Amino acid sequence: MNHIETRLPLPIQPIDRWLRPFARFLHIEATSGLVLILCTVVALVAANSSWAESYLAFWHTDLTIAIGDIVFHHSLHHVINDGLMAVFFFVIGLEVKRELAHGSLSDLKEATLPIAAAIGGMIVPATLYLSMQYGQPGMQGWGIPMATDIAFVVGCLAILGSRVPHSLRVLLLSLAIVDDIGAILVIAVGYTESLDGRYLFLAAAAVGVVHLLSRIGVRRFPPYVIVGILAWIALHESGIHATLIGVILGLMTPATPTLVPERFREYLHEKEHEFQPKKWRRRLHRAEVVREVQQLTRETVSPLEYLESSLHPWTAYVIMPVFALANAGVLIEPANLGDSVAIAVVIGLVVGKPLGIVLLSWLVIRLGVARLPSGLNWPILISGSFLAGIGFTMALFIDGLAFGADGLDTAKTGVLVGSAISAIAGMGLLLWTLPKPIRE
Repeated sequence: MNHIETRLPLPIQPIDRWLRPFARFLHIEATSGLVLILCTVVALVAANSSWAESYLAFWHTDLTIAIGDIVFHHSLHHVINDGLMAVFFFVIGLEVKRELAHGSLSDLKEATLPIAAAIGGMIVPATLYLSMQYGQPGMQGWGIPMATDIAFVVGCLAILGSRVPHSLRVLLLSLAIVDDIGAILVIAVGYTESLDGRYLFLAAAAVGVVHLLSRIGVRRFPPYVIVGILAWIALHESGIHATLIGVILGLMTPATPTLVPERFREYLHEKEHEFQPKKWRRRLHRAEVVREVQQLTRETVSPLEYLESSLHPWTAYVIMPVFALANAGVLIEPANLGDSVAIAVVIGLVVGKPLGIVLLSWLVIRLGVARLPSGLNWPILISGSFLAGIGFTMALFIDGLAFGADGLDTAKTGVLVGSAISAIAGMGLLLWTLPKPIRE
């Protein structure tokens, strides 16, 4: 099906011509994964160069904001991992809500296979890791090999092109969404050491205010942003990782539009006469009409869809790359590759992920509660399951929670090596098992 580009009725300016190739580049499905890989390579090269000390020290630059007696004093690394990543988790919450409301997780019959596959892909890697690290100092990193990085999986599938069945894309993306839910629970339950009940109550109260604002019909975003920031501060001080407030607010975002398209079309028809040239030139308070049309246009899509569309480019091309630059800078040493933590992470990602996915998928299909989607067979499913072992972003994030703000270099090495092996194995096996393209 040919895509017809709709041109806006605006004069083309020089900057439009300059930015057009950049805009097209951003619309390529694999772009975000490529940007993430580039930032990872930059971080690795910098951390293993003569500038390593200054590069790593930069991320520990102190940031201080003082308002009266209230002082915010943290490193740049902390602001990225606890602050910017809250926006990333908010988008994850929006994606989960979308899938639950309208997507592949809205129908229990269709959702059974990806849910089971994701559960297997979390339990088996964690079990393998624990079996190798039980009683050791590295045992607390059991959550590292559990999550799948959506951006890299989408990038790998996009590189393979149209040969990839739509059903495999849906399965892997749904699995990654469920993986994210599991990772969120792991962060909330497994990596919360102490709780301050007072701040936890304040965070819950702020969430209650967000719910109240929604119920009374507040449609402007600023009140939600202000209350959300207060909730983030309260959760940060409570002892629970503050990024979880992003997920909570994302799941609370309405998934249905306020204004149906038919009523908006009627409104435009009623307003049509106001935009006639002579009348519009004589019209007073034209800015008010423009704001009214803008507001009603916004109301034709759900807040969830609008926010996801607005924030996704920022998370994909700013937040995640910055996170990679701040966290993927690992000193590559042969000793790190042979460390037991690194080996446990690699085994969890490369072996545990596909093994768990395939075992639980086979079980639910064998029991008759799920079935293989059309266009998907066991060789393709097994091949695709290796891509789920790409655990980059969330794995590095959990590494920081498990082993301190900077994480553990050996665990990071395991994440990078395991994710790279999983990507190469998954794409190689899919090239072998997918139907060959038909030549005209």
